[in-house]
Amino acid sequence: MLEDRTTAAPPAPWPAAYPEGYAVVDVETTGLSRDDRIISAAVYRLDGRGEVEDHWYTLVNPQRDPGPVWIHGLTSSMLQGAPLFQDVAEEFAARLDGRVLVAHNAVFDWSMIAREYARAEREAPVRQRLCTIALSKELGLPLPNHKLETLAAHFGVVQQRAHHALDDARVLAEAFRPSLHAAARGGVRLPLLECRPLTEWISSPTIGRQSSGSYGAASWRPSRKRPACPYPNPGRYEEGRPLRQGMRVAFSGDTSTERELLEDRAVEAGLHVATSLSRLTSLLVTNDPDSGTSKTVKARQYGTPMIDEAAFGQLLRDVAPASGE
Repeated sequence: MLEDRTTAAPPAPWPAAYPEGYAVVDVETTGLSRDDRIISAAVYRLDGRGEVEDHWYTLVNPQRDPGPVWIHGLTSSMLQGAPLFQDVAEEFAARLDGRVLVAHNAVFDWSMIAREYARAEREAPVRQRLCTIALSKELGLPLPNHKLETLAAHFGVVQQRAHHALDDARVLAEAFRPSLHAAARGGVRLPLLECRPLTEWISSPTIGRQSSGSYGAASWRPSRKRPACPYPNPGRYEEGRPLRQGMRVAFSGDTSTERELLEDRAVEAGLHVATSLSRLTSLLVTNDPDSGTSKTVKARQYGTPMIDEAAFGQLLRDVAPASGE
């Protein structure tokens, strides 16, 4: 009789290319615009396998109205004695240093952080970021939407205080760990993106938004008048089909690629870049379709298709010629 040598299969080796550490971040802000400010921030530091090492949380005095208090719960009186961002910048940087920044819709958190460091005439020590929305798509998780609460529920993580930076960061850290392990088991390449520090406020004499809402001249790039698109509008984009020259494309929210560069690529491909959204718009490119901006609201009203920046970048590689060519 042959001896039964059946044993449990050894665990799959951990991918050598995976990062050695992560900083799971959540920030609450006065709003969603480029001149809005951080009012609280939390960081959970994780090791290379997603295990929690420590966590940190701070309030931040934005030196202006706190914005949607009904969402984040932070009033002016609560923030009045909080440190300014430049006072916590060094500690924040120490939490991020040498790690991949992980966030839910990471382009937003990274953009807000980078802007605060630029205002403080410093640079955030972050070179790569990972968006848990992009990771859940890579893993093919059966989620009805990409809200944090939905991702948390999928992994059985209990959310205690939604829109509180510390609890949101905790929830995301607990949901990221099984996502990371699933990616490792499946040999999934992590959707890492480069983080380019912003310097737009460094030479501006105005720090933060004043009552007039104005910044120095260095805060904004001049608008450029583009030549008219030579192709007729072929109508709306249809999922699974290529973009076609002449399609009207609008952008909403922050992008990981400089917006101007992204618009240039679209124009070079024969697309019409629209500054507003109408019933004639073929496609809205946004990394946060649930943000509630005027463009995303109109897109839902008109039934305009919405895709994220990564998907748009893929489609730009093979734009179909205009009808009749």
